Amino acid sequence: MKITLQRVNDAVRFEGSNSAGNKVIVEGSPEIGGEGQGMRPMELLLTSLASCSSMDTVSILKKMRQPLEDLRIEVEGHRDTQQVPAVFTKIHLHFILKGDLRPEKVEEAIRLSVKKYCSVGRMLEKTAEITYDWELMMNDE
Repeated sequence: MKITLQRVNDAVRFEGSNSAGNKVIVEGSPEIGGEGQGMRPMELLLTSLASCSSMDTVSILKKMRQPLEDLRIEVEGHRDTQQVPAVFTKIHLHFILKGDLRPEKVEEAIRLSVKKYCSVGRMLEKTAEITYDWELMMNDE
């Protein structure tokens, strides 16, 4: 796996790309010259955790033959701002699923993803307590 990061302005905006040519804009905080044109590195880290967990959850639910219609994850990360670097110490994932899903299957799929399969989570759990909850939306919502 290889990515390239290229500075794209005279401040702290960068474009990351992978070998397939997919791109993401990364930018620093306003305090160091960021202009709000990209995600900050720690936001990308939370996005990576949510992405990894969601892909696992979708895959597990599919193997369980559960008809998932939609999935959204809201992530909240807390950092120890008294330390340098200010790493995440607590991360909470809130899964919002839609479909004719059996609740016990949803719980099992998310638990397996968060506690076992997500490689991003396995790395982050070295410094952060990772918790989760979930809700099932009705088809008419």
